[in-house]
Amino acid sequence: MGVGALFRDHASAGRRLADALAGRSLEDAVVVGLARGGVPVAAEIAQRLSLPLDALAVRKVGHPWQPEYGIGAVTPGGDGVYLRSHDGLDEDTLRRIVHEARAKAEALDERLHAGCARLDLEGKTAVLVDDGLATGATMVAAVRWAHRRGAARVVVAVPVGAAPSVRLLREEADEVVCPHAIEGFGAVGLWYDVFSQVGDDEVVALLAGQPAGESEVPPERARASRSRAG
Repeated sequence: MGVGALFRDHASAGRRLADALAGRSLEDAVVVGLARGGVPVAAEIAQRLSLPLDALAVRKVGHPWQPEYGIGAVTPGGDGVYLRSHDGLDEDTLRRIVHEARAKAEALDERLHAGCARLDLEGKTAVLVDDGLATGATMVAAVRWAHRRGAARVVVAVPVGAAPSVRLLREEADEVVCPHAIEGFGAVGLWYDVFSQVGDDEVVALLAGQPAGESEVPPERARASRSRAG
């Protein structure tokens, strides 16, 4: 692997995370990958621990004047909303940008579940999986969504994350499993040799039970992809 990288790709991160989860009481669990990048990681966990797999479309709430700057995240249906900063915005503007993000989350969720039903979390353990934690906003929204969906226990599982975000999630979830909690974290992609984009078709295939796995990516693309923020 490259200097500083902890994982080869999403699949290898999922295998390592499955090892970290092994031995816990997860007999009634549903593994839920945050779409899109968390689903290949979650698929490896589900396969290795013989658990059902689902996906959750969580979308960033972007600042209206600088959309790439996320001030929170939202899930479909409004069951999970997290705003880490109002950033001086008035209530009408906040409602509008949350509504816009929710519409995007619901549209993605419909695409991903067009061929398979969403799994019921009522009374079960929800294992929420992503490929890493940067700000932690999307995962906080996912945890709140799982609680609202009736999960009896919510476990956050990520292979790597920013230490402050891990601490934040420990206040929201029942348990956080993160083998690598790092101060001075940077971007999620920096901790992978290959951090390729995950498309809707790949997520749909994984939910349909097709094998997980990453195709080979040219070194120059792998280097470029590692610089993306997570």
